[in-house]
Amino acid sequence: MEQGILRNKYYLYLTEFFAGMSVMAVELGASRLLAPYFSSSQIVWTIIIGTIMIAMALGNIWGGRSADRNPNPDKLYMRIIIAAIWIAAIPVFGKYVILLISGALVFAINSNFLIWAAFLACMIIFVFPLFLLGTVTPSLVKYTVDSLDDSGKTVGSLNAFNTIGSIIGTFVPTFVTIPAVGTSITFLIFSGILLLLGLLYFITTRKKRAQCAVSVVLFLLCSIFGSSGSFLFGETNLLYEGESIYNYLQVKETEDSVILSTNVLFGVQSIMKKDGGVTGMYYDYALAAPVMAGKENPRVLILGMGTGTYAKQCQTYFDPAMVEGVEIDEKIIKLAGEYFELPDTVPVTAYDGRAYLAADSGKYDVIMVDAYQDITIPFQMSSVEFFTMVREHLTEDGVMVVNMNMHSDAEGNINQYLSDTIASVFDEVYTVDVKGSTNRELFATQNPDAVPVFEKNRSSLEDTELVLMMEKVSEGLTPYEGGDYLLTDDKAPVELLGMRVIDELIQRELSYYKNIFERDGIQGLLEML
Repeated sequence: MEQGILRNKYYLYLTEFFAGMSVMAVELGASRLLAPYFSSSQIVWTIIIGTIMIAMALGNIWGGRSADRNPNPDKLYMRIIIAAIWIAAIPVFGKYVILLISGALVFAINSNFLIWAAFLACMIIFVFPLFLLGTVTPSLVKYTVDSLDDSGKTVGSLNAFNTIGSIIGTFVPTFVTIPAVGTSITFLIFSGILLLLGLLYFITTRKKRAQCAVSVVLFLLCSIFGSSGSFLFGETNLLYEGESIYNYLQVKETEDSVILSTNVLFGVQSIMKKDGGVTGMYYDYALAAPVMAGKENPRVLILGMGTGTYAKQCQTYFDPAMVEGVEIDEKIIKLAGEYFELPDTVPVTAYDGRAYLAADSGKYDVIMVDAYQDITIPFQMSSVEFFTMVREHLTEDGVMVVNMNMHSDAEGNINQYLSDTIASVFDEVYTVDVKGSTNRELFATQNPDAVPVFEKNRSSLEDTELVLMMEKVSEGLTPYEGGDYLLTDDKAPVELLGMRVIDELIQRELSYYKNIFERDGIQGLLEML
């Protein structure tokens, strides 16, 4: 304790405070770094929390033994500096590590790809710096406890500072830095705090000047090359790339469309055709719901509004439809006005879909549920209780349309669970597969004459594109008989069910390349590519 700044216990408490803050900030940053590649499901969160707890536990054990063996604070603060530089390098190298791991595993395993890829990515990217930060608490106990008489008070104070730092490190990234400046800058901010903490110690003790200078240079290089925050490689046609509290967001422009994606690997969440025509996607099939409801000016509620693709279509083809939407992400609502020409006549509420229904007393002719994205299906919007709530908000002949985006033929797949759950609530359920995609549209109603109404109304449609689209729906519309696969508020394993479908999709899409790899090895694969 004779070394300079360590005489001041408040500096030691600050070390504990910022270490706790940085651990939580890195944990939240980890979820955003992994989300565009592996989703932000409960599975991924479990992997992140689990690996970080492993790192912290090992750090605690090793840090305590190291402090007993050689209680030199130089080693602790150098570990903090190393952790800081590693964290600063995550925005530079993290996405490449993720893609390399994914590329290697996709040929090596046949099941649970998401779990293995996310776990290995967390182990390689995050465990080492958090292991180093895990050594902080036991080391600081060694430096702060003067006698056994006040050891309890001192250790309690250290833990309190760590906990308070962790609390702040939870709220600040989520509500301030990630929405304002993005994940990459968030990593750099907290890395910079740790770096300053370590540099302050070595400056006051006048030690390791060369190592400090190198750390500053490395941090500056990471800040220069890692501050872009881009998750994509070689994209030049992005109108917008950024983050919100809930999502990584990108708006991309093609020759004929503007597209919103909230996930690099799983495609399109909203689309605007520049010519104003049909999209060629599931939204077009969902237009059968207003036709099936049989109202001249239907009242439509969209849960999972996105940027308003379906809302604009309803207003275009069923004028004067009264359309309103619910979208949990306020930044997506802003993007809808800036890039997707969503008219002011469509009111959008920034709220959770189920919570909105619980507070709303309105009745609707059509309710579209489009809140499912890859395996991040909100369980509270997939249960018997939720669909019962939807039914209660429909008019007598009202129709619910649900977009299910992961098709599978396996028994007990996610779509079967959703369909059986809906069929347990609604008397009439019909499905139609969207050609050329993995999507399936499901229509549910209490009206036994819904299909005759649909056939009658589609014959009187005037718009040619809509007529052709409704013909496709009519040809593929199939009654659904419910089964026993039910999702409830108490039990809805939607992430695990979704992960199984993703495994199937990966194996199906990559089977050709895997055969080449097994026959000709890596050289044959490279020659083919």
